[in-house]
Amino acid sequence: MSYVVNDQVILSRAPEGPLAAYLVPFTDSLRHQGYTQHYIHRQVMLSACFSRWLKKTGLPLRRVTSAHAAQYLTCRYRRRRSSRGDQAALSHFIEFLRREGVLPVENMSASRPTPAEQCVRTYERYLREERALAEATIVYYVRFISRFLKDRFGAEPLKLSRLHARDVIGFVQREAPRLKSKQAKLLTTALRSFFQYLRYRGETQLDLAAAVPCVANWSMPSIPRGIAPEQVRRLLCGIDRSTATGRRDYAILLLLARLGLRSAEVAFLELDDIDWQGGCLSVHGKSGRRTQLPLPKDVGNAIVAYLRHGRPCTISRRVFLRARAPIRGFLSQCAVGTIVRHALLRAGIEAPTTGCHQFRHALATQMLRQGASLAEIGGLLGHRDPETTKIYTKVDLEALRTLALPWPGGVR
Repeated sequence: MSYVVNDQVILSRAPEGPLAAYLVPFTDSLRHQGYTQHYIHRQVMLSACFSRWLKKTGLPLRRVTSAHAAQYLTCRYRRRRSSRGDQAALSHFIEFLRREGVLPVENMSASRPTPAEQCVRTYERYLREERALAEATIVYYVRFISRFLKDRFGAEPLKLSRLHARDVIGFVQREAPRLKSKQAKLLTTALRSFFQYLRYRGETQLDLAAAVPCVANWSMPSIPRGIAPEQVRRLLCGIDRSTATGRRDYAILLLLARLGLRSAEVAFLELDDIDWQGGCLSVHGKSGRRTQLPLPKDVGNAIVAYLRHGRPCTISRRVFLRARAPIRGFLSQCAVGTIVRHALLRAGIEAPTTGCHQFRHALATQMLRQGASLAEIGGLLGHRDPETTKIYTKVDLEALRTLALPWPGGVR
C-alpha cells in the first residue's frame, strides 16, 4: 500500500518513527529551494528509512545527532549497495530539523585555537567591523598575517612585544620574491596595517609599520587590457535568451559592459537597490560605500526580462540567483567570473583576459576616447583615489601621439 507524503512524493509504505511527522514540511522546504522531483523523492525516501531505523533503536529524539545518520548508513550498506549522495541527503534532513528546532545544535568539539590563531581572528574582526574593508581584502590580509606569525613564532608562545624590525625585513625579503608585484605590495600593506593595529592595541611600543620595506612599484606599469567593443557585441549576441539562465547571464554581462561594475557589485545586487521610478541603481562599492548610477534602458529591460521570465520564486532579495538548487544568491563574486568565463568560451572569443575587470577597462577607455574627463570616469567606476583613474590616460595612444615632440633632425 502506497503512502502519499504530498502531491509530489509517494512512498511504498507509511512513514514511522520519531521523525515521520517532519517529512511533509521537509518536502515543502526542498521544493521551495528548487530541487528536482527525482532528488526530492530520493531525500524524503531516505529520511523516512532513517526515521524507521531510529524507531527500532529506541533512541529518544532529543539525542539524535549527525553521528546517528552516519551509523544508519553503515547499517544500510550492509544490506544494499551504497548510492552517491546518501550522506548529503541525510545531512540536509538533519540541518532542516535543527533549523526547525526539532534537534538541538551540536556542540562540535573543535580544537582550541592557538594564541597566534586567536590573534589573527581578533585582527580579522577589527578589519571587518571597525575598518569595514572589503571581504576579498580581509582574506588576503589574514592570510599574510597568519603566515608572518607562523614564520616568526612557529610553535613558540606568541610574544608580540618581542617583535623587531629585523623580523619584519627578513620576512618580506623571503616572501616578496615568490609573489607577483601586486601581491608583494599587498603583503607589505597588510603588514603595515597589522603593526598599526598592534600599536593601537598597546601590544607593541615600536613603530614596526615604518620598518616594512617598500617593494618595487612603478606608477602605472602596464596598459589596462579591455575587451574590444566588437567582442562585447559578439558575446552578448551569443547568449541564448530563450532560457532562464540565458536571461540572467545576459543581464549580468550588460551590467558589466554598460556600467563597468565590479563582480562583487553584481553578485550582491539586491532588488531594493534598483529605483525603477528614478531610473537609477544603488551600488555597494568597496569599504561599504554606496554609489548612485543611472540605469540604461537596455540594462533595465534585460533585468526586467530575467525577473519576470527567469528568476525563481524565492524569499531572497538578491537580484541574481543560482540556476540550480539550492536556489539562493551567489555566495561570492567568483560566480560572476565563472559566468563571464563560460560565456567567452561558448562564443569562441579570445579576450584579453577571462575576468570581469576587462569590461571596466573597456568602458573607461571608450569614455576617454569620447571626451569624458578623468573625474567623470572615476565617478562612474567608483574610484576613491583620482590616481587610480590616471592609468587610463595610457590607452589613448592617438591623443598621446599629438603630444609627442618630433625627433630632432627629422626621420632618418
